[in-house]
Amino acid sequence: MKRIIAGGGGGGGGGAGGAGEDMSNKRRRNANAGEEQEQQQPAMYKKARITSSSSSSASACHKELSSAAASVAESEWQDAQWTSLPDDTVLQVFNLLNHRDRASLASVCRTWRVLGSSGSLWGSLDLRAHTLDLEMVSALAGRCEGLQRLKFRGGAFASSIVGLRARELRELSGDCCGHLSDATLSMVVARHGNLESLQLGSDCERVTSEALKVVAVCCPKLRRLCVSGIREVDRDSIVALFKHCTGLTELGFLDSHSIDEGAFVGATSLRFLSIAGCRCVVSSSAALQWSKLPNLVGLDVSRTDISPIALTYLLAAPELRVVCALNCPLLEEGSSPKPSASSKTVLLSRFTDLNEGLEALLGTRESNGASSSGRASSKRLDREVAEWTEWMLSHALLKIAESNAPSLDSFWLKQGTAMMLRLVQSAQEDVQERTATALATFVVVDDENATVDSARAEAVMNGGGIGLLLGLAKSSREGVQSEAAKAIANLSVNTEVAKRVALEGGISILAGLARSPNRWVAEEAAGGLWNLSVGEEHKGAIAGAGAIEALVELALKWPAGGEGVLQERAAGALANLAADDKCSMEVATAGGVRALVMLARFCNHEGVQEQAARALANLAAHGDSNGNNAAVGREEGALEALVHLTCSNHEGVRQEAAGALWNLSFDDRNREAIAGAGGVEALVALAQGCSSGSQGLQERAAGALWGLSVSEANSIAIGREGGVAPLITLAHSDYEDVHETAVGALWNLAFNPGNALRMVEEEGVPALVHLCSSSRSKMARFMAALALAYMFDGRMDEVAFGLANVESNGRTGASLDAARKLALRNIEAFVQTFSDQQALTAAASSWAPATLNLVAEDARIQEAGHLRCSGAEVGRFVAMLRNSHAVLRACAAFALLQFTMPGGRHALHHAILLQNAGASRVLRTVAAAATAAVQAKVFARIVLRNLEHHQAESNTVVALS
Repeated sequence: MKRIIAGGGGGGGGGAGGAGEDMSNKRRRNANAGEEQEQQQPAMYKKARITSSSSSSASACHKELSSAAASVAESEWQDAQWTSLPDDTVLQVFNLLNHRDRASLASVCRTWRVLGSSGSLWGSLDLRAHTLDLEMVSALAGRCEGLQRLKFRGGAFASSIVGLRARELRELSGDCCGHLSDATLSMVVARHGNLESLQLGSDCERVTSEALKVVAVCCPKLRRLCVSGIREVDRDSIVALFKHCTGLTELGFLDSHSIDEGAFVGATSLRFLSIAGCRCVVSSSAALQWSKLPNLVGLDVSRTDISPIALTYLLAAPELRVVCALNCPLLEEGSSPKPSASSKTVLLSRFTDLNEGLEALLGTRESNGASSSGRASSKRLDREVAEWTEWMLSHALLKIAESNAPSLDSFWLKQGTAMMLRLVQSAQEDVQERTATALATFVVVDDENATVDSARAEAVMNGGGIGLLLGLAKSSREGVQSEAAKAIANLSVNTEVAKRVALEGGISILAGLARSPNRWVAEEAAGGLWNLSVGEEHKGAIAGAGAIEALVELALKWPAGGEGVLQERAAGALANLAADDKCSMEVATAGGVRALVMLARFCNHEGVQEQAARALANLAAHGDSNGNNAAVGREEGALEALVHLTCSNHEGVRQEAAGALWNLSFDDRNREAIAGAGGVEALVALAQGCSSGSQGLQERAAGALWGLSVSEANSIAIGREGGVAPLITLAHSDYEDVHETAVGALWNLAFNPGNALRMVEEEGVPALVHLCSSSRSKMARFMAALALAYMFDGRMDEVAFGLANVESNGRTGASLDAARKLALRNIEAFVQTFSDQQALTAAASSWAPATLNLVAEDARIQEAGHLRCSGAEVGRFVAMLRNSHAVLRACAAFALLQFTMPGGRHALHHAILLQNAGASRVLRTVAAAATAAVQAKVFARIVLRNLEHHQAESNTVVALS
């Protein structure tokens, strides 16, 4: 049961109250995660996002720099000048920074400007996290004359590489090259003839064999070529590569559609070949040709349809040291060939021991009679084979993880997890990064619903993986930081893993990464904080680590371009944190209200809008404990934006916006401002269109109308806009939360006679009668009974009589009489269910405290103590005590009993209103009436006792003060 809180207002007046006075109640969604789990949302990020690997100024990798700075600050040379530091020391500092921070540091003085342009600092650049546009190219061009290694992201920006004028470029690596064309690739290689390594990743579908021929001619020094996703590799291109690139030793065509397998006959320099994921069948003839290549020592045929016979030929190759054949469907356990005992070839597959195989490759194989030069050559070969194998294994495991095949559960638990934890410790940065991505991916079962495989996640944890990943997150390389943070985020969906992450200091590490100037690092860190913030036990630690300030800054740090993922994750984390009362205040103090409102107003990404609205809902959900509710309403454009979002095409956005308006309507000013911003019309339209929507959407649509209907002006407007019919429809819902919320709104609306008549006309009486008699929710039954009592206490008759005169027929009167009889009969039955006849009789005969207590406890509805009535509503119940219908008198006494029971949240407030309304005299009359129903008499007496209790309590407080 969610908490039910008053709408505010009406605290001091008695009697019927004015037309503008709050006259009913509203319920607000509770932000407590234990009571409303859907408010706490984890998220996962399954798709790999490879990000920059240069240093982050926010990273923990700057221990050396921080230590040096601290030493200088604490030394006896307080007046030491940084500009007097030796050049070597300054260069070491520059080496710890990425290109952005180097440029910033170089602006300190002329000397540092010169040092900052040193060629030794600009030998390598990783620009994957940045847009390689003309502005960046212009800023970097003057420093890239000695550039030798470059990583970029996006084929659309590849043409900008030539503007760097990096004539000495040796290694070029690109991710996400789906838009890379033959013309662009040809232009790039034509300007960089010294290239020795060219790697183009993921879906190079626009690159053809013609471009490969250009690469062969323009880059004769090429030693390594790896292209992923190329559609077709023909014989001529392969022949051209080995004809012109005589030193080409490593070749990879990954996930290609077609490769001419027989074109490798002349590849005498080839030492490592990968055709992993190739869609063509690896034939026996091709395998036989490859086995005869004189220098081939490593072959990767993972994820291909290689046959057992073809594998047999390969394992017999005299020089082949390793064959990687992971996840090959034609190779089955028990029937697949294995290397002979005398063979030096290592086979890595799902059915061999991967760790044992890798260990064999890492060990040196020295011959006793070998010369020292021979032993050195053997060690070098072993190292090259091991490094290549690590690279290919990390790629294969990532691709297998992305396939998410249920049949691989046993593989992951038996050896896949252990292998990844070994690879994540590799000395190769690319292997670390890719393996961290694989760990982030393989644990995911359903990324849409944020579900992870508990066994896999805990296998990583039990294998020491959390410490390893946190170590990578503290790396000086941003690409590794990003993927490690992603893995930590996904693993932390598991509550046990989340506890281990927190225990090992992961929260402070992620908080630090959230401040990174690298967008992708900050994005993944925000995702980790989002998932960790689901746990109530972690929220204080997240706030203590300064993450709230970092998340607020992230919400607005970058323009919400691209996919809006960064803003969504930051807003999602803030939404979870805002569910905690103390954290919600810290979010507001850090500027979170403004940041979230800005996202709701100006960001067009639905995921961002949904999380921003959810965060605002949780900020406004703490009632009188803080001032966030009013603060959100005061923020410029907040209410208008939320009203607008209720019209979104995305159901999640509509749901969270309605939830935010529901919570915000708790504040009197917000309630009227929401109506002034078109909230009544928008929410009625939402309620009219959500009958086929989710339970959450229906509940929030009804709840927002319930909150607005606290004021009589809004209640009348809701009825006029057609809000009665959709609320009656929602009252028919089988979901308890939905029909309970809908009947709360109908209770408020029924206070107005015009709305009450509309409810009769829209067949609302049968709906309320059904809830009153059969709902599992005591609150729904209670409010349905009160709504029926409002409708038939006589105030509607005047409106109905006027309507009947206009229509000049008796149908209206007849239908009202039938509805009245049905309603009164069910109100009576409802009241009787909360009273034992024997206990009532005993209480009526003695008025003994013990017997009254027994009746009161039997009748009490605990949740009703959270309802707050206005003076107008209390006055109406007092008037109902004088009604000619005994059923209504008993119902009114029963309601006042609920509202005044000691311990109720607003019991003292109600007692004061009753005293101001002169209710004691009326209650005594009912309690003493000889002809009154026993329920009315006893309930009235209990209310009198409650008033006496509250009066005594007030006197005690005054005396103590």
